[in-house]
Amino acid sequence: MFKITAKDRYARCGHLNLAHGTVETPVFMPVGTQGTVKAISVDTLKKIGFNIILGNTYHLYLRPGTEILDKSGGLNNFMNWDRPILTDSGGFQIMSLSKLMKIDGDGVKFQSHIDGKEFYLSPDISMKVQDSIGSDIHMVLDQCIEFDRDISNIRDAMNLSLKWAEMSKKSFFKKKGRMLFGIIQGGTDQHLREQSAIETINIGFDGYAIGGLAVGEGHELMLKTLDFTIPNLPDEKPRYLMGVGTPVDLIESVKRGVDMFDCVMPTRAGRHGLAYTKFGAINLRNAKFSDDMTPIDEESDCPIASVYSRSYLHHLIKSKEILAAMLISEINLHYYNSLMMDLRFAIRDNRLDLKIEEIKKNWTGQDV
Repeated sequence: MFKITAKDRYARCGHLNLAHGTVETPVFMPVGTQGTVKAISVDTLKKIGFNIILGNTYHLYLRPGTEILDKSGGLNNFMNWDRPILTDSGGFQIMSLSKLMKIDGDGVKFQSHIDGKEFYLSPDISMKVQDSIGSDIHMVLDQCIEFDRDISNIRDAMNLSLKWAEMSKKSFFKKKGRMLFGIIQGGTDQHLREQSAIETINIGFDGYAIGGLAVGEGHELMLKTLDFTIPNLPDEKPRYLMGVGTPVDLIESVKRGVDMFDCVMPTRAGRHGLAYTKFGAINLRNAKFSDDMTPIDEESDCPIASVYSRSYLHHLIKSKEILAAMLISEINLHYYNSLMMDLRFAIRDNRLDLKIEEIKKNWTGQDV
């Protein structure tokens, strides 16, 4: 189901063959938390070139719920998306959103952030919800913690995640073209990361995610953690860095051998007036753009970035028009997709280092 097609040192290109289609890696997955990528239609996602998106078990479990998902025939039918979907297990959202969370050995009891209603999520329930969603890639339930230097807290969360990984595998509904990924935890501690990798691989999964990063540890420590985690992962299985990240995060992680990424950043930044371009990030809220009639990037093949003026987008933001979020989010997703496409071409041509140097040279490192 995963085949490596090209390599450039540690970086790889590959094909993920899934129930709803084939995905080329390395790949960035837009986040469609509640069955939608915010401010973006499925037609726009396809037009940009995305072949896989991410959905979230926690949010879809709470609303619309499994009864509606089952009735609709799964999330693909519900949202009119006929391409692959990966679902996060819900562990991170329980940590970050829930009121009055209580973890036991078999799962977690929590109150909905929507209405305070009490729910319980276990590895078994998470697998059942993901089956109702009908995603191509399921994630095991894990315990996510914020950046923490207390080794005992990190170890406890890792051990519980390993237990839940085994339970998740036992409850996984195996179907043709469907995959289950394990998650490597252990904070930024090398010994715990190695232990987590060894034990997760011993359980045996279709792919391996690196979780627990981009939670406050900083860019350099994240890369250091990748450097001692990735060598423990099997070469023939896909590698997914969860919740990451910025363009430089993606580039440095691809260089180290990561295949898959997701992050809310391009659409969240779009809703706050920040546009990503090959020259760097443009803060369109800045008053200096009020009379700037130049396009975001007239050389871009993005139909928004090459046509709409900075002045007009600034005006939409200041007027609080919904169209601002739609247009700038599309610019950002187009940039992210183009970046990953450029990296894939460079790996195939065995010139990744040169491509990365070229990309970084164009970045101004500041608002342009």
